[in-house]
Amino acid sequence: MRAAVLHGIGDGEKLDIRDDVTVLGPGPGEIRIRVRAAGVCHSDQSARDGGLPQPVPAVLGHEAAGDVLEVGDGVDDLAPGDRVIVNWLPACGTCAECVRGMPFLCMTHVMAGYAMPRFMAGDLPVFGMAGCGAFAEEMVVPRIGAVQIEPDVPYEVAALVGCGVMTGVGSVVNTAELRPGDTAVVIGCGGVGIAAIQGCRLSGASVIVAVDTVPEKLAVARRFGATHAVAPEALSDLIGEITAGEGFDYAFDVVAVPQTLRTAWTAVRRGGAVVLVGAGRPEHQVEFSPFELLFEGKRIIPSLYGSAYPPRDFPRLIALWRAGRLDLEGMISHRIRLEQVEDALAALGRGDVIRQVIVHDAGA
Repeated sequence: MRAAVLHGIGDGEKLDIRDDVTVLGPGPGEIRIRVRAAGVCHSDQSARDGGLPQPVPAVLGHEAAGDVLEVGDGVDDLAPGDRVIVNWLPACGTCAECVRGMPFLCMTHVMAGYAMPRFMAGDLPVFGMAGCGAFAEEMVVPRIGAVQIEPDVPYEVAALVGCGVMTGVGSVVNTAELRPGDTAVVIGCGGVGIAAIQGCRLSGASVIVAVDTVPEKLAVARRFGATHAVAPEALSDLIGEITAGEGFDYAFDVVAVPQTLRTAWTAVRRGGAVVLVGAGRPEHQVEFSPFELLFEGKRIIPSLYGSAYPPRDFPRLIALWRAGRLDLEGMISHRIRLEQVEDALAALGRGDVIRQVIVHDAGA
């Protein structure tokens, strides 16, 4: 089969489109999936340039939907032909985090993905990003790493639910538990930021401010529900205009660099909350004094994968899409082929890009 293989880490590393790749498995408790559509996410670029840990050689990609081709021993609730969304952060159900009711913190299967190759490229063992590898025509994941959906849900729509939409909407409805009438600012208006804006709209936020350095993204943010859209340098004046200088109830930092985290902190009111949505880089540091942490009373809340439990949350997001309350088709700005993935990664952050989707098959 064809796959895009990354051989080294760094900005200059190119993806090698190969047609001699085979998938390993499925073993017991695993399924083999024919990938039909795969979203191109900033996390894929972060894995390539070293911002996120990734053993190489590797097949990147983790936001995907497709059809079950084969099931391993012990899998009796899925069958070939079933349509599924890939869940890149599956919960084992037995670790301390799962038992505490925080399955989005389970690292059991993800860590296995760092240790166990998922593909062979000729005679070369190849890892899959987060144990997945959606920039390939097939992939193998644990059974819990897939959520079955109805056969009429388009693959492209389903793929977006698997990461970007779950992360953005989940940060609002699961992590922040934003209530009707609350005010919010979303920093970063790429795919995840647009999903967070939609989450704020769904939750009944009275004010939704979108912040981005790219003017074209601000216009897009308004289309998806932002009530205001400004460049970072204009945010301070808007806080004074809308909140009389008090600040917003919530700030969602989708970019997650020191400057944006500080901007988010400044933008929320005393007692408000900064929701950290983006992954950032391990070498970045942000300083806060104990004095301001105590007397401002603000919270910094991490939102890994939108605090998701995908078997519960994916069907909810699909139901919202069916009801016309969650615009997923509108988030697909480009449909591309696998051989265009290099250009797609380079285009991340461009003003006309919301979500680029690799279509692996003409039937997608």
